[in-house]
Amino acid sequence: MKRRTFFHASAGSAALLAGTASAAPAATGASTVKIAGRTLPELREEHRFWLFDDFLPFMDKYVIDHELGGFMCTADRDGTQISSDKRGWYEGRGIWVYSFLYNKLAKEQKYIDVADKSVKFIMKYKPSGDNIWPETYKKDGTNNGKGDTRLYGDMFIALGLQEYSKATGDVQYWNLAKENILKDVRLYDRPDYEKTGVRVSGVWMCLINTISGALENKRDGDLEKVLDRSIDAIFNYHYNPEFQLDNEELNHDMSRNPKTARSAFLGHPIETFWMIMYDAIRRKDKKNFTLAAERFRRHAEVAWDNVYGGVFEGLDNVDTNTFSLPLRKVLWEQGEVLVGSLCVYEHTGAPWALEMYERMYTYVLDKFPLKKYGFHLWMEWGDRKMTFQPHASRVEHFHHPRHLMLNMLALDRMIKRGGRPSGIFG
Repeated sequence: MKRRTFFHASAGSAALLAGTASAAPAATGASTVKIAGRTLPELREEHRFWLFDDFLPFMDKYVIDHELGGFMCTADRDGTQISSDKRGWYEGRGIWVYSFLYNKLAKEQKYIDVADKSVKFIMKYKPSGDNIWPETYKKDGTNNGKGDTRLYGDMFIALGLQEYSKATGDVQYWNLAKENILKDVRLYDRPDYEKTGVRVSGVWMCLINTISGALENKRDGDLEKVLDRSIDAIFNYHYNPEFQLDNEELNHDMSRNPKTARSAFLGHPIETFWMIMYDAIRRKDKKNFTLAAERFRRHAEVAWDNVYGGVFEGLDNVDTNTFSLPLRKVLWEQGEVLVGSLCVYEHTGAPWALEMYERMYTYVLDKFPLKKYGFHLWMEWGDRKMTFQPHASRVEHFHHPRHLMLNMLALDRMIKRGGRPSGIFG
């Protein structure tokens, strides 16, 4: 498909959803500042509704294995289980979601209990040496003995364990997360990684996210070096200055591969740049924040569908402006735009970030929630027009709640400041 790559934003609003609100912080001015037609407390309440009244009850009833631990994400829209199998990716992600929820938003025992049972479930199969965590498990924990060669399962488990360590105060899980990260870097640095030694921006992304989270807990020189190396790879190697977009894949020596040099997988950079912004806030690094914000904006603008709204995943050829087939919209990528644009607006007040957030938020609420079709949750993906499909095969239990939680916290901070930018960088 060929299309223009201009981003035009327009504000719109949807009706507020009914629901009992947990109290948001009050501040003078917070009830007059509006985003997408809502005051900050109203916007915060919508996020609370989708997380606490929609997502978490469904997870509790249909996805969480309360008896044996873990997450059975292969379920239909009505909760019907298609398979009781569990996956390493989803265990690590779920551990992070429920640990972060406990740490940042709702310090209730029931949430950390979910994470705890998943940790106990996977720890029975903790690998030794440079082996990788099992990729899949049966309901009872029996596994196929094989790890995900792309390392993502390993890194998601590290992400979950470092957050779980914060919730429990048990440093062994932070140490295990560090061991996992350093092991994955060793494997990633092998010239036969993925047979060709390919460098993938998604791996750097996971390292940035996991390490930045771990360093919130305590400083560590080894992890800081990997973090700086990962950010450097994104800023100075995957970024293609010819067309100002990131190449997803590079050769092992970080040079460009002629087969992939004209393509850009847009979703990962959009996600990665807000992670770099969050890390820059943690470190008070204005230079990294500014550069990440600029590149986040560029990728989101190019990815935007000017006809039907939302963002596309990938650009197969920048010269012919040919976008990846099938032309579809995935929930996770829309959420990354919402996290990144609200982050920029919260800290700088940039008009373009507000405009981008309002356009995406209006689009997402119109197209993704399944409430109007009689179901819980939001659609994980759809065609270009987001045509409703009555059945699904997976519950998205990571990017969606992460977007809701991160932006609830951002809105809490904005409410306390009465809607004023943070001024963290002066």
